[in-house]
Amino acid sequence: MLHDPVPELSARATEALESEFRTLPEFKAEPGTSAEEMAAVLEETAHRLGDNYPYFHPLYAGQMLKPPHPVARTAYALAMKINPNNHARDGGRASSAMEVEAVREIAGMSGWTEYLGHLTSSGTFANLEALWMAGQLAPGRRIVGSEQAHYTHQRISAVLKLEYTAVAADGAGRMRLDALEDELRKGDVGAVVVTMGTTALGAVDPLGEILALRERYGFRVHVDAAYGGYFTLIAESLDEAARRGYAAIGHADSIVIDPHKHGLQPFGCGCVLFRDPAVGRYYKHDSPYTYFTSKELHLGEISLECSRAGAAAVALWATQRLLPLTKDGAFAEGLRKGRRAALELDRRLRGDERFVGLGSCVPGSLNARDPGHLPCAPELDIIVWGVRAADFQKASEQARNVFDACARRGLHLALVQLPGSWFGGRGGAQNEGTLTCLRSVLMKPEHEAWIGRIWDHLSAACDEVVNG
Repeated sequence: MLHDPVPELSARATEALESEFRTLPEFKAEPGTSAEEMAAVLEETAHRLGDNYPYFHPLYAGQMLKPPHPVARTAYALAMKINPNNHARDGGRASSAMEVEAVREIAGMSGWTEYLGHLTSSGTFANLEALWMAGQLAPGRRIVGSEQAHYTHQRISAVLKLEYTAVAADGAGRMRLDALEDELRKGDVGAVVVTMGTTALGAVDPLGEILALRERYGFRVHVDAAYGGYFTLIAESLDEAARRGYAAIGHADSIVIDPHKHGLQPFGCGCVLFRDPAVGRYYKHDSPYTYFTSKELHLGEISLECSRAGAAAVALWATQRLLPLTKDGAFAEGLRKGRRAALELDRRLRGDERFVGLGSCVPGSLNARDPGHLPCAPELDIIVWGVRAADFQKASEQARNVFDACARRGLHLALVQLPGSWFGGRGGAQNEGTLTCLRSVLMKPEHEAWIGRIWDHLSAACDEVVNG
């Protein structure tokens, strides 16, 4: 492991924080246990935490797990000395102000200066608020999203007693416009969920074209950019279709972005934004107690959640103070590095006969190569590929075996199941249903420098499996 600067940073910052309260009378905290007892429990805790994949390391290239920046970790721990609650100004005076400032910068990525927004405990809850608002504005109307949208949208809709319909995606994981319009013609759609960075593939739905349909059919557009929201900063580095989508993001009605994904934050930290500040009227309440010694609007008046960790806002504010959300800054360059790593892995996969990608098979076989080999380049920084084999069953088995062989070498990937039709899956029972594929999320800036070693481990693992 690399040297961790957090303990030294934390000690200096803690000293500075304590000096802010130096006028208070001294007192002795009473933890109720001895230092030796606490040390023993923490040592046991450290051993238990060792039973994890090394999410912080570049050789972990599986799920959407990115280590928080040292400044974020330090700021979070510093805030926990006070443990603020950002539900109300009284519970988190400084951290509430820091949340407002941090959210303003996130909204600015989409060009919004007038909006309503706040942090949440997760992207799931941020999406819940957005769909709840859609239900308030169009009661009883359906929510529609791609079949590749995050599964929580269907679950959230059920909680909200709103009907949800999944529409078909194309072979690159993007929402099909023809399938969407079939649903819109029925006249009962209240909101369309547009995903900017799907969980499986990092696919970007065609937002611009969906906004054009909004002009014809009249519905709210909610952009779930929990994963891909920060790519707005480097849209010029993306392919044309994705660039068009990001160029239109400011015309959505609501947006969700997760700072605990690409934003270098600890879990959990989501953010929901509404383009029209007037939707705040749906949050109004008349609680008679606790939160009204301050006349300023508190965040609990524009949020469905009550208690929320003020420490999350402090960590986000500090990170953005160090790494502003600008197109030419160090934060954006970190995104570009992950993007370049994904493109390099894509290039290597394209040139290798052992692997197969979306749409690359002749009907009825995963064993034949055609000119369409790996035609779908990654739109963001997620790569998905299969292992070439005689049929889906064998290819899925081989993918799982390669996954295990990579892990034995210290390289940790992920597995994903995708529709067989995306791989030319026709012509027999053995090529129906889903195909298990390998998946890699190259979201750490360090992945660019490590892509050669990642490839070596993957190649050796594949040789072990294929050649026995």
